[in-house]
Amino acid sequence: MPLASTRRTGLVDQVISQLRAQIDSGEWGVGDRIPTESELSDQLEVGRNTVREAVRALAHAGLLEIRQGAGTFVRASSELGGALRRRLERSRLRENLEVRRALEMEAARLAALRHTQDDIARIDHATALRGAAWEQRDMSAFVEADFALHRAIVNATHNPLLVDLYDDIAQAVYESIAHTAYGQQPSGDLLDHSRLTDAIRASDPDGALREAACYLDELLSLAGD
Repeated sequence: MPLASTRRTGLVDQVISQLRAQIDSGEWGVGDRIPTESELSDQLEVGRNTVREAVRALAHAGLLEIRQGAGTFVRASSELGGALRRRLERSRLRENLEVRRALEMEAARLAALRHTQDDIARIDHATALRGAAWEQRDMSAFVEADFALHRAIVNATHNPLLVDLYDDIAQAVYESIAHTAYGQQPSGDLLDHSRLTDAIRASDPDGALREAACYLDELLSLAGD
C-alpha cells in the first residue's frame, strides 16, 4: 500500500501507525529491509528525526531490527511475535524443538486436510531441492530447502494464525535444521520426508501427524538435554 503524507500533530504516532500498517498488511514481510530513513522521510513528508524516533519505537517493540551499516529489517509481524523472538533467543535447543514439534505436528495434520494442488506443487518443489542438495552434500542449500519444505507444509494449513506463529519462530526452526545438518549425521528416516509428503498428498491426517512426530522425535533425541 502507498504511504501517505502526514501533516497533523502527533507525527511520531502517525508514522508508527503507518509503518505498522505496512507490516500488518504483509507489504513488508519478516526479514525484509524497509526503506531508508531518508526515503521514508520523503514519502511521509516528515523530518528524519520523526522517522528515526518511530523506527526506534518499533524496534523497541520487537517489530523492527536496526542493523548498523546494513539497514532496518522487519523482525516480527506483531508485538507478540517480537516478544516471542526475544524469548526464543534465551531458550535452549530442546525447548525450541519442543515448540516446533507442537506446531509442525498440527501443521502436518491440517495440511493433509486442507492442501490445494498449488500447495502440493510447492511441497514437491522444495522436496526436490532438498534431495538434490543432500546428494551434492551442499549443506547450505539443504538447510534452505528443508526450511522451505516445512514452511510450505505450514502454509498448506491455510490457517493465518498458525502461519504467523511459525514465522515468529522461523529463526529458531532454521537454526535447529542447521544444527542437525552441520552438527549431526542425520539418519535415513530423518532425511526421508517422503512418507510425510505422501500422507499429506493422500489427505491422510493421521498418517501425516504420525510421520511428523517421527522425525521431530528423532530431532529431539539428537538434541540431548
